[in-house]
Amino acid sequence: MNTQLTAIGEKIKELDPVAALTYLAEAYPGKIVFSTSFGWEDQVITHMIFANDLPIEVFTLETGRLFPETYYVWNRTLEIYKKTIRAYFPQADALQEMVDRKGPSSFYESVENRKECCGIRKLEPLRRALKGNELWVTGIRAEQSLNRTDMLDLEWDEQNQLIKFHPIFGWSLEEVKAYIKKHNIVYNTLHDKGFPSIGCAPCTRAVREGEDFRAGRWWWEDQSKKECGLHATQ
Repeated sequence: MNTQLTAIGEKIKELDPVAALTYLAEAYPGKIVFSTSFGWEDQVITHMIFANDLPIEVFTLETGRLFPETYYVWNRTLEIYKKTIRAYFPQADALQEMVDRKGPSSFYESVENRKECCGIRKLEPLRRALKGNELWVTGIRAEQSLNRTDMLDLEWDEQNQLIKFHPIFGWSLEEVKAYIKKHNIVYNTLHDKGFPSIGCAPCTRAVREGEDFRAGRWWWEDQSKKECGLHATQ
């Protein structure tokens, strides 16, 4: 796999994100997907894919706990591009069992409960979304958290057994905003209210100036390493 990653890396290292996505879509026909949560970065990549009619499936995890603003961006994106965004929902039986047993807000009570909720609402649907694919495109950027600075823009995902590519990994937030403005891309207005990262409504809040990028996610937990498991690093 290292040899394959090296070869791909050599092919795309001088390419801009759209050219790199075009190359990978041709290299992995029908086996490449992009996951969006409708944040700044994901809207940039969605535009790259849809505006250039790239054969990359776009999907999202419909956890059932998203912000109204997120649903608005989702719907406007469908209206603007006239493309499909596939939604993956939690398994109803598992979700009902957890809520019946622990209530609708058990994630506030312990890290274990929060991880259980993330597992049901996000990780299991993600496994279904990725099944049968060979390359997963994400909107991860290096500066988003300390846990992501040691990642690479192209890497092997051991957990999901596929290649991951982060086309705007090296971009700054200002570059993301400039691209959105230049291409008049619809984005989540919660970003203008201090939300750098937007997930499920009960687990996301605005951050104060100077706080870490992910301070608004699961703020009641230890601040040092907070990931839901979607992008776990070894």
